[in-house]
Amino acid sequence: MNRIGTILVGVLLAIILAASTLFVVDQRQFAVVYALGEIKEVISEPGLKLKLPAPLQNVVFLDRRIQTLDSPESRPIFTAEKKSLVIDWLVKWRVTEPKQFIRNNGVDIRNAENRLTPIVQAALNEEVTKRTVGAMLSAEREKVMQGVIRRLGDDAKSFGIEVVDVRIKRVDFAANITESVYRRMESERKRVANELRSTGGAEGEKIRADADRQREIIVAEAYRDAQKLKGEGDAKASALYADSFGKDPQFAQFYRSLEAYRATFRSKSDVMVLDQNNDFFKTMRGAGSASAAPSKK
Repeated sequence: MNRIGTILVGVLLAIILAASTLFVVDQRQFAVVYALGEIKEVISEPGLKLKLPAPLQNVVFLDRRIQTLDSPESRPIFTAEKKSLVIDWLVKWRVTEPKQFIRNNGVDIRNAENRLTPIVQAALNEEVTKRTVGAMLSAEREKVMQGVIRRLGDDAKSFGIEVVDVRIKRVDFAANITESVYRRMESERKRVANELRSTGGAEGEKIRADADRQREIIVAEAYRDAQKLKGEGDAKASALYADSFGKDPQFAQFYRSLEAYRATFRSKSDVMVLDQNNDFFKTMRGAGSASAAPSKK
């Protein structure tokens, strides 16, 4: 039993010794080996590694993956035309020099982010104040982000990190001027709409005037052609009357008298007071005489 117990104790000591001297480095981490409080070695290759047991040596792990730093709060930034903008941003960064990182920030990544945030904000302010609102909302946004990356270069090296990317997520007006901007935009749109209405009204009046002019021209030309045709018809009718009446003058006289009677007595209420021997009734008297002659025989 004593021998078995000794073996078990030896195995247990071996396990404890192995646990204190062996460690695994993940491919997503840096392993920083401390010897009596000083950095002795930084291990970046993954695998099973060996060190002296604690407290002679200790190991601290740093995440080597890309980290994301979001803007903690939205602060207004003034543009070149003194307009206040609220800009939300994010920064992608990672640890590249573990020793430098630990000396400046310790092993807590949040310490680095707390120091990096005001530096990013200051770099963004310098880029935005050189540009107008229109530039920030369209073509210049990419240039602003590249400018911030360049400005962060030296500070990032002193932190032992690399800034991978900077992105602007949102650009908006500050709350205190948003309402006035909307009102101004609304007024501008109304002005444009009124201009379009005025232009459309003027064009409509022009089209109507042109249509009225063309109508008058068409009516005048039609009346001219009608009068011409009417004149030609009257001339032809007169020629036919003259030809017909020339062959029989007595019939012509009779026909003209009938036309005169028709024009005079258009209504039953028409009354004329004339002498019965008046020449106007000559045709009627002649008709009466003609009809009475046979009755005398």
